[in-house]
Amino acid sequence: MLRRIIQIDEERCTGCGLCVSACHEGAIGLIDGKAKLLRDDYCDGLGDCLPSCPTGAITFVEREAAAYDEAAVQARLNSGGHPAEAGTKDPMAAGAALKGCPGSQARAIQHEAKVAEAVLDAGMADAASRPSCIASWPIEIKLVPIQAPYFDGADLLVAADCTAFAYGDFHRDFMNGCVTVIGCPKLDGVDYAEKLQAIVEANDIRSITVARMEVPCCGGLESAVRRALEASGKNIPLEVVTISCAGERLAR
Repeated sequence: MLRRIIQIDEERCTGCGLCVSACHEGAIGLIDGKAKLLRDDYCDGLGDCLPSCPTGAITFVEREAAAYDEAAVQARLNSGGHPAEAGTKDPMAAGAALKGCPGSQARAIQHEAKVAEAVLDAGMADAASRPSCIASWPIEIKLVPIQAPYFDGADLLVAADCTAFAYGDFHRDFMNGCVTVIGCPKLDGVDYAEKLQAIVEANDIRSITVARMEVPCCGGLESAVRRALEASGKNIPLEVVTISCAGERLAR
């Protein structure tokens, strides 16, 4: 089938191995000191490996390739091994063993009781004291217009769906003063790059912040924004903020 899949430029690859760690499906390995796409059917096409490459050796192409086989990837992960082991005997190519996809692991997150008590003491449980910072509607990337007055001169926040639920003060710390658009590349199953490129080209965007979760599938959102900016030819400041599954802002 014809689909989007990664391509690795061996000339630009330094063999650092960062993409191997970033690819939680195990589609990439190191062979003879160079990163290789080992299994087409383990590449989900979301591109979490792209921002991890310091030399820009990884890009997307559209070509004939086996369909992404999520069941095969999960079966291999459930067996306690890295999926790439099925396609190579080279331990460097196989990468570190993974117990399961971080994006689908169930986690119980417990916050200290004193945090909740402090919120109540401050009266912050009252919805009237926590005004929304939403600046436009709709906010889904698939639904927002390409051109709108509120985009001109705006600081654009491109946020993964889960971030506002994971990070307690998302409105205050991220949405305040920004125009917000949201999406999930894994659930929507679309490439946002073209739509975001059109928005950037048609409007005077002042800055872009990407708020993503630490899970691998969120790399698709970050990759789409980076590709949209590059294709637009505009020099717009970009900041990427990663939120942990426990709701903490991670250092990059």
